[in-house]
Amino acid sequence: MHPAILQFGTGRLLQAHADLMLDEALAAGKAAGPVVAVTTSGTPEAAKRAAALAYGAGFPVHIRGLVDGETVDRQVQVTSVVKALDAVTQWEEVRADAVDPQVRAWLSNTADRGYELHPEDDGATPVPRSFPGKLVRLLQARHEAGGAPLSIFPLELITDNGKALRGIVTGLAREWGASAAFLRWLEGEVVFADSLVDRIVSEPIEPVGAVAEPYALWAIRQAPGLFVPLEHPDVVVTEDLERYARLKLFILNLGHTWLAERWLLDRRDPDEIVLQILQDADMVASLDRVYDEEVLPVFVAMGLGEQAVAYRRTVMERFANPFLRHRLADIAHNHAAKKERRFGGLIELSRQYLPDHPTPLLDGALARG
Repeated sequence: MHPAILQFGTGRLLQAHADLMLDEALAAGKAAGPVVAVTTSGTPEAAKRAAALAYGAGFPVHIRGLVDGETVDRQVQVTSVVKALDAVTQWEEVRADAVDPQVRAWLSNTADRGYELHPEDDGATPVPRSFPGKLVRLLQARHEAGGAPLSIFPLELITDNGKALRGIVTGLAREWGASAAFLRWLEGEVVFADSLVDRIVSEPIEPVGAVAEPYALWAIRQAPGLFVPLEHPDVVVTEDLERYARLKLFILNLGHTWLAERWLLDRRDPDEIVLQILQDADMVASLDRVYDEEVLPVFVAMGLGEQAVAYRRTVMERFANPFLRHRLADIAHNHAAKKERRFGGLIELSRQYLPDHPTPLLDGALARG
């Protein structure tokens, strides 16, 4: 089957999320085609993954967790990735797939700083160093080769990631002197789709593969001209992406950060994981109080009470996953910034929908800095 998707990134989130979904959709005859994976960072780890993917045997994804109280423990061999390339050493091959009109969708999940530009990129470098620079050059090549329409799905954990990436790419293209015709095509024929991914992928399997929980969501904002390359039960195309983003941010992410706050405050075991901290009845009561008294009333005021209650139930089951070694120390990384976004964001939302609603627990946590 001819590839239909060009994927920038080879990390475990892509492997256990989009690649697994595409594998299942291909088996059901509901995907446009398989994937060409491209590593863009040039790191030894990425090169090792690309070499393993290029071998062609696929990779394992181990799904472990709870669904409605029942244990799930199964392994899937994912074969949706049929080719792997290194953008640094195989640029012409990457370019050939990028201009192929049968490749109608591009995915990306780059490193934490993947949208940053590189000071050595000046528009004249044959292979730009940064991921946005590479995108500009590949999009220009596609335009020059006939300009087949394209949908791009950033999966980076950034709010409005499609909008953000479009702005960076368009700005860089202008800086590098792109033609008016290219900029018109970029605006009219290339969709940068805002995407939200929700799945805990707890650990890698070497040299390629991953361990993940059963729960998965890929929510995509509907847009004119959008081409979605698969149908899958865990893929949702919606006009209201904010609803999914708020549920994740203010229930799953906020819950994690609340547990990290208590873990830091109580100076608990440095190696403690979420499953262990929730064996403490006082800790569960503390989290329940935050949800019941400060979070859920805001969702009720927004008309999302039923969805929030159901999602909270799912989140608590995910937290209780007996196979997941999710360290509080990892969750506490960049803790102050996470508190501001998650606790502060909920407080702002509360003021908008419930101006007199008290949030003393979250206020107190923010005040601690």
